[in-house]
Amino acid sequence: MKSIVLAESLQELQNVNFEAAKIALERLVKLQLPTKKTEEYRYFDIEKLLSKTYNRFKPTKQPIEEGSFVEIVDGVVVRAPKGLEIVYTKERKIDDAHFDALYYLGHLLSSEVIEMKCKSDIKIKILHRYTQTEALIAYRMVVTTAPNISVSISESFIGCDAKESLVLYGCDVHLQRDVRFEFIKDETLVEDIYTPIHSHFIELQDQSSANFFSFDFGNEDGLQLIKAKLMHASSFNANHLLYAKGEGKRGTVSQIVHAAKDAKSSQKAKNILGEKARGIFDAIIKIEPEGGGTKAYQNSQAVLLNDGAYMVSKPQLEIYIDDVEASHGSTIGELDEQQLFYLRSRGIVLEEARKMLILAFANEIIDAIEDESVRESVHLSFEQVYYGQGQLECIATCHNCSDAILGEES
Repeated sequence: MKSIVLAESLQELQNVNFEAAKIALERLVKLQLPTKKTEEYRYFDIEKLLSKTYNRFKPTKQPIEEGSFVEIVDGVVVRAPKGLEIVYTKERKIDDAHFDALYYLGHLLSSEVIEMKCKSDIKIKILHRYTQTEALIAYRMVVTTAPNISVSISESFIGCDAKESLVLYGCDVHLQRDVRFEFIKDETLVEDIYTPIHSHFIELQDQSSANFFSFDFGNEDGLQLIKAKLMHASSFNANHLLYAKGEGKRGTVSQIVHAAKDAKSSQKAKNILGEKARGIFDAIIKIEPEGGGTKAYQNSQAVLLNDGAYMVSKPQLEIYIDDVEASHGSTIGELDEQQLFYLRSRGIVLEEARKMLILAFANEIIDAIEDESVRESVHLSFEQVYYGQGQLECIATCHNCSDAILGEES
């Protein structure tokens, strides 16, 4: 496979001389770029993406304006709240055993990363905006924390003008002990928009906890790859809601590693698939020999709205010790006929009854968000797509992106 990533980018990476890049280059050489035979990308047509010709976009830093939220345009921070420390840095800590080759490629293509230093309790809203057409947009973010604080990050994405672009974005989160962390991603994709591949790494030190929410809606392709590493008595909860239609291929590939004693993890995925969409849930919970006392739970549920929809569901456990409590499961089916009959017997027409059941199925994940404003924003995203008007499609007519997505004034 001849890739624009290899042809135009890797040659310049031979000159990197900072430690993280050396590790990334070594790991990328070992893993190689993914193909249709790579397990994590088997259902995603990755070869088609990597063999296309893109314009290599190289971001240029600019002064950061003060605003009520963080705005990142094509990988460059253009505004941020006062008091949030943001720096660009070459040196960064990366995972030296990530399963995803594009995690390392993203680091290599990002000579500098955006580091957000959280030193006290904080809530951060981030708007990622993409404007480049047929471009390779690669950038990474690093979040570091002080011990014993609470941090909440919610992300939204706009790419009305980024047609046929490939976005390699990812975040490395390093939580100190006793940190309470929440990460919420809300991304709607419509036809002829950019294709995102998000590759994250979340490291939880002793007694820290993280809640990860992902909301993926729309009818175009996109994939997220997540690795979480849990240390002593830490806790990681992941919740994924996917609503895909058209011929979109969307989903989550994840690895949750229990690397020390008494850690807990829970992962729940709800998938709603219509038309010819393909949903992907390929997730493994790995319990190392040092992971005694682990409690782990994993479950995937999928509702197929018609015969053309398809769900790939692979919940997995990999356990190297006896002293654990772990379970996993998966269900794939249609809407419950008895529930539909009950609603119709109360005078509700079939189509409205179907909508009520689908909304109830989705709301279980959405309503778990604690922040009311973020919760309402995600409700809006889902309902706009479900009722036929994608969020990006709507916003493209006016470009009031921050108003619509964040509920903030520009």
